[in-house]
This record gives sequence, structure tokens and C-alpha cells, in this order.
Amino acid sequence: MIPAINMSDAYKTGHIFQYPKGTTEVYSNMTARGSRIPEIDKVVVFGIQYFVQEYLVNRFNAEFFNKPKDRVVAAYQRRVDMMMGPGAVNTDHIGALHDLGYLPLTIKALPEGSRCPMRVPFLTIKNTHPDFAWVTNWVESILSNVIWQPITSATIAHQYRQLLEQYAVKTSDIPEFVTFQGHDFSMRGMSSLESACVSGAAHLLSFTGTDTIPAIDFLEEYYRADATTELIGGSVPATEHSVQCMGGEASELDTFRRLMTEVYPKGIVSIVSDTWDYWKILTDTLVTLKDEIMARDGKVVIRPDSGDPVKIICGDPDALFDSPEGHGTIQILWDIFGGTVNSKGYKQLDPHIGAIYGDSITYDRAQQILEGLRRKGFASTNIVFGIGSFTYQYNTRDTFGMAMKATSGVIHGTRVTISKNPKTDNGLKKSAKGLLCVDHVRGAHGVTGFALREDVSVLQECSEGALDTIFRDGIPGRTQTLTEIRERLARS
Repeated sequence: MIPAINMSDAYKTGHIFQYPKGTTEVYSNMTARGSRIPEIDKVVVFGIQYFVQEYLVNRFNAEFFNKPKDRVVAAYQRRVDMMMGPGAVNTDHIGALHDLGYLPLTIKALPEGSRCPMRVPFLTIKNTHPDFAWVTNWVESILSNVIWQPITSATIAHQYRQLLEQYAVKTSDIPEFVTFQGHDFSMRGMSSLESACVSGAAHLLSFTGTDTIPAIDFLEEYYRADATTELIGGSVPATEHSVQCMGGEASELDTFRRLMTEVYPKGIVSIVSDTWDYWKILTDTLVTLKDEIMARDGKVVIRPDSGDPVKIICGDPDALFDSPEGHGTIQILWDIFGGTVNSKGYKQLDPHIGAIYGDSITYDRAQQILEGLRRKGFASTNIVFGIGSFTYQYNTRDTFGMAMKATSGVIHGTRVTISKNPKTDNGLKKSAKGLLCVDHVRGAHGVTGFALREDVSVLQECSEGALDTIFRDGIPGRTQTLTEIRERLARS
């Protein structure tokens, strides 16, 4: 286990000595400063409760305060001596923090599931003890490290949810299907197990479909979810290429039949279908199995896993006329199995057959697929998207410009307003000023939003606004459940 006191950047080790003498308070905030995704102008707040409980409480207690002082200080001294040079960093302040017995910080944040506009802080942090002003920005590294990804993934998942809802309203009679229409496929492609957990949990704020098992454990552990009483996340039986290959290409028809009649005679089963010749599966195998599929009590889901997603699902306009490639998956399934025309005039496949696509899905590709289906007269709810690491891992902290900056302090008893505004920057890195208050605002349609007030008084910062205390002096404050967070996000 990495010592808790080492969860920072090396340059932080010297900041205690660099602040002006008499510095007794450092007050900072965390803000999404701008979006690299044009359609997104707000971020979904998520992951802070996990950070507080796991890092500031669990790890600091286990790996710092509950260990002997001499061992903790000696381990820290060894680390900084090896990095910065023997004696380059005095460690008296580490011993003093251990003597104090808790992290002297107060953290305030917006409720999780809130959608926070760019350049409006979703979190503020300051020290509560005058001897430990250095602690405020010491936690910047680990705070940023832990929470940028759940916020980023929650924001992008919500964007998908909005897209799917828009098309369901236009083309479908089963809008409730949307909660299952975005399915998390990301675990294997994430940078670590923790990344898979926090990102997978973020996905589940907007959807209930997932194959990331540990994301469910995460939500039960840190967000008081209970899989016995609520649907946190669910999945269905599904094959992989090893299953299909093991039966051999010559026996692929038999493999399909065995899976859907013997292994899974009822319910949903998803069968990967591009192991060899995908178009043959659609135009030959499924035709042969039509009666058996239609007789099942459940749905057979076809899963293509390669090629251009838009063309595979909607058809390739450049393909030969009346070819399988030209028709695309949904048209072929309709031609074989039929379905119904809903109240909005769009075709919905028979409930015994369906399709899911999860290879390299992006928001833009999902939009192109939904629009392509609409133009061909099909409801959006004919397809499920497997949303994987191509969506969730292709991001950085800079996707939404996530940063923590100090804006106020106290030196020799006098409060000072501080800010940064680099002339060499385009304005993105300009920080707020002074103590901050985030106010509730109401939009034209009654939707509550948030706005920033800068340079407020100490009383205003303490008593006004939408930021709630979630941590103070080693003790977590307000906690929220998955249900509460989902409901808040759905209302936003």
C-alpha cells in the first residue's frame, strides 16, 4: 500500500516553506474550466464522496494516523531524501500532522448528480487549523487524480442518455428501453481496476446496463446502493469469439441452435456473430433458425463486432443494390422477422430478435446510427449500444479542463484575494478571485442551475449557496445514495 502521505507530487513537498511567513489559511476550489466536446457545457458531479471516504478517511487512518509516528515520519524522510537529496525537505510538519490526529480540512461540494456549468466551482477546500495551511493544496494531486475520471465519464454518459432519449421521443413507443440502451463494455479497456470502477459507476448514473461487475460493488460500498432492493446494473448471457470458434466454422449453425435452444432456451441471449461471415449469419443461419427463434420465450440478440458501425447497422449506400451490405443489420432482421409499425410511424423489430453493437462506439457514431435508422423508417430502440473504453478512456483531465486553484488566503491575520491570469494563455486558465459562493439559479423552464459569486465575505461563504460540507476534520459530512444521485441527474 502506498503511504497516504506520499499521495502527492514531489513539488508539493516544499510548498509549506514557500508560502509567505504568517500564512495560516489557503482556500482553493476545483472547477471544470472548459469543454473540448462542443455539445457539452456542464459537467455531472460524481466521485467526490468516494474520494473522501476512501482516501481522506480510510487510507489516511490506516496508513498514517493509525501507524506509529516514528515509522510514518521515517518512511516519508527516506522517500524525500531519495528524491530531493538528503535533508532537502524538513519533515517536522509531517510529525505535527500526525500529532494532530486528523486532516484539518473542510470540503464543500455540490450534491452529486448535479450538472455544474463550466467555470463554476463544484468543490471548495480550505484548512481548519492555522498551522496546516499547506495541507489544502497538498491534496490537489490526489483529488484531481481520483475525481476527474468519474466526473468526465458521468458527463459523457449523460450526453449519451440525452441523445437516446431524444431519438426515442421522435421514433419509439418504448422510451423506457433507453435505460438499457447504453450498456457499459469498458472494463477491459480502462487504465486500471479503479478506473473501471469509477467510470463504470459513473455510467450507471444514466443507465442500468453494464458488464463491469466491480462497478456494482463500488456503488454498494461507497454510495449505499443495494442490489437486493434496486437495480444497480444488469446484463444478459452473451457469447465471445472463443465460444463461437470452439464449435468450428462448419458447425456455426449448430452452435447458434445449441446456444438458443439448449443452453438458453428462454430469456435474452446475445450471440457474437462476426467470427467468420457476418452477412451469411444474417441471410442464411437466421433464416434457417427463424421458426426456432420465433418460438422461444425470449430474445436472440445479434452482435456484430467489427467493421464500420454505421454501415453495419444502417447499411452501406455504396454497396451493391439489394445486397446484405447495402441493407444493413436492422433492415435484414426486419425482412426476416418482421415487427410492428408504432404510433409514430416507425418500424420496431419483433421482440424475439434484436441487435447490439459495441466495437469502437463513440457519441458521434451513435448519433449517425440513430439518424440513419430514422431515415430508413426504423425506431431508435431497435439497437443497443455497447459503450466501451473507446468512449470512456479516450479522455484526460483536460477534456473538461479540470483544475484546482487557490483563490484566497490569510497572512498574519489579514485575508488576501489571490488569482491567476496568465498573459500567455487564452483565458482558459484564468482563476476565480477570493472566497466563493455558488448560488442556485432557476432557468426559464424552472430547472435549477448554478452561478458563481466571487470575492464574497467570510459569512457569505460559510452560510450561503449550494455547496454542502462533505468533510471536516477527518469526518465525512453529508452522504448520498445512488438512488438520490440518479434522481437528481434525471431532473437536471
